[in-house]
Amino acid sequence: MKFIEFGIGNTWFVRTETELEDGSEYEEKGIVGPIKFQSAYIRIWVRKNVFIIDLKQGIRLKKKSRNELKLIFGIVSM
Repeated sequence: MKFIEFGIGNTWFVRTETELEDGSEYEEKGIVGPIKFQSAYIRIWVRKNVFIIDLKQGIRLKKKSRNELKLIFGIVSM
């Protein structure tokens, strides 16, 4: 699964994060194809709280262990 993200708070303003079947992941600068659209989301991360609005999963609030400040628009791809 791929997550193509645009916004502030990540390593790069535009990045692609790829999750492998074994649970490991890696990120690359820019948009890495091919893209097979699955969903889109907005993620707002303030301190340890992450507010997510996802087209497929709806609205969620998550708690994380580390403090961050991020504002991300993302696309989920296969």
